[in-house]
Amino acid sequence: MSAHADTHAHDDHGHHHKETFITKYIFSQDHKMIAKQYLITGTIMGVIGILMSLVFRIQLAWPEEPNVIFEALLGKWAPDGVMDADIYLALVTIHGTIMVFFVLTAGLSGTFSNLLIPLQIGARDMASGFLNMVSYWLFFLSSVIMVISLFVEAGPAAAGWTIYPPLSALPMAQGGSGMGMTLWLVSMAIFIASSLLGSLNYIVTVINLRTKGMSMTRLPLTIWAFFITAVIGVISFPVLLSAALLLIMDRSFGTSFFLSDIFIQGEVLHYQGGSPVLFEHLFWFLGHPEVYIIILPAMGIVSEILAANSRKPVFGYRAMIASILAIAFLSTIVWGHHMFISGMNPFLGSVFTFTTLLIAIPSAVKAFNWITTIWKGNLQMNPAMLFSIGFVSTFITGGLTGIILGDSALDINVHDTYFVVAHFHLVMGISALYGMFAGIYHWYPKMFGRMINKNLGYLHFWVTAVCAYGVFFPMHFIGMAGLPRRYYTNSNFPLFDDVANVNVIITIFALIGGAFQLVYLYNFFGSIFFGKKSVQNPWRSTTLEWTTPVKHIHGNWPGEIPHVHRWAYDYSKPGHDVDFVPQNIPLKDGEEELHH
Repeated sequence: MSAHADTHAHDDHGHHHKETFITKYIFSQDHKMIAKQYLITGTIMGVIGILMSLVFRIQLAWPEEPNVIFEALLGKWAPDGVMDADIYLALVTIHGTIMVFFVLTAGLSGTFSNLLIPLQIGARDMASGFLNMVSYWLFFLSSVIMVISLFVEAGPAAAGWTIYPPLSALPMAQGGSGMGMTLWLVSMAIFIASSLLGSLNYIVTVINLRTKGMSMTRLPLTIWAFFITAVIGVISFPVLLSAALLLIMDRSFGTSFFLSDIFIQGEVLHYQGGSPVLFEHLFWFLGHPEVYIIILPAMGIVSEILAANSRKPVFGYRAMIASILAIAFLSTIVWGHHMFISGMNPFLGSVFTFTTLLIAIPSAVKAFNWITTIWKGNLQMNPAMLFSIGFVSTFITGGLTGIILGDSALDINVHDTYFVVAHFHLVMGISALYGMFAGIYHWYPKMFGRMINKNLGYLHFWVTAVCAYGVFFPMHFIGMAGLPRRYYTNSNFPLFDDVANVNVIITIFALIGGAFQLVYLYNFFGSIFFGKKSVQNPWRSTTLEWTTPVKHIHGNWPGEIPHVHRWAYDYSKPGHDVDFVPQNIPLKDGEEELHH
């Protein structure tokens, strides 16, 4: 045995210990297993979140009509099958919270940062396997607490997913302001602790554990996206934690950070001196970077998949990195555009308008570079590629409406209408889900060692794509007609009678799209057991994760970690017999490394 192999066997401390079921599948410190844990937990939370949206979409389409589904699912909250107004707002609140934080933040970033960072930079594992395990279990605990809050007698939190005071600050304000709101705050505090531990781990791993030759300008764009996402999280999540702690103090300890001059049923409460607008500032200082915490990992995943399936290098690699950095910086100075109608000074509004419109530039750089990457490429139209192209489509169409909402003069007309719902669901919700699906279809062989069924993937994509636009495209028009969001029925307003049929159409698309996610779930879980076994590099990709064995081993590579000699996108390079050259292949005599 060579000296190196001896060293490796010595370093690979967990390799020879017999792993039990608990150490391998439950309290695992292996980044690949933790990625699967995040993915499956996020998927379960996603099913809960989507079911909630289908329930309140049925309510919006056929308001005040008795429904056996409501009676079965909601019990006392739907007497005689008619949904109670309070539970409608609670469903909207928990749906938004679950989808934004537990599915799109943890499910996307937690899954793919864990899976790909060590594999693509050439590391044995994360910097701290123990902290990695703790961050997952904190996420799991916060998920459980959020689900438990649904079963509280007075009802779950019902202040909208933005939990603005005073509804969230006064336990007596409404049913959902009591124990349900307390559990919401506890769950989010634990979730933030999980995110911070995870983010610090990702940052340290990328900075310190890159293999020999893996300079920052040779990193795949996925790693750049995960790295910068983690940096944004470390900067902005503590601000939401502080807002949650101050809110807990207002609720339980008699302070008034966010409360002032409150009257309930003619009685004057003792609070004075606080401001609910202060909470809005604290919330949105996280809330807007949160959009990019969700969308940046999807951008990195899509960049990787478009290059691999176009058989072409990513166009403008350095410009893509620069745009990620610009988005990270600008995302922290645009939060005020959520507050244009909160009484903000018009000059300050114009400053936020300027910074918001400025962020369109790096976003456009990315969109044009994706389109140029696939231009005249040898396109491999597998499900991952279709979802990536779908991502570019929804990111552009959803982003265009952001120009209207980011302008303080135009926003006044459509603020808090369905126009806003349509915008952020397309640009953040659907786009991020597409990025997540693309990543799952692409790296499924790496996660489970089996191929996922391609034909079911095509069916999943086309139905999802048609239904997503069927749901959110018409919302722009009912929003411009003035239809306010978060109302459980609009039948009291004759002004909106004309848009009632549009709500029915939206709901039908939502029900079909939701039902077809069962095809994906069947494909995902079925292929784990019955899928065709994968070869080592099924997509003929250049990045390091495809140099590891199909069967997962502790430490990722059985021998020495491969060294890197070139950037991550040597596709269709002249002078080579095949149309991809992996990063660990040395340069030929006279071959130049591409200057991205």
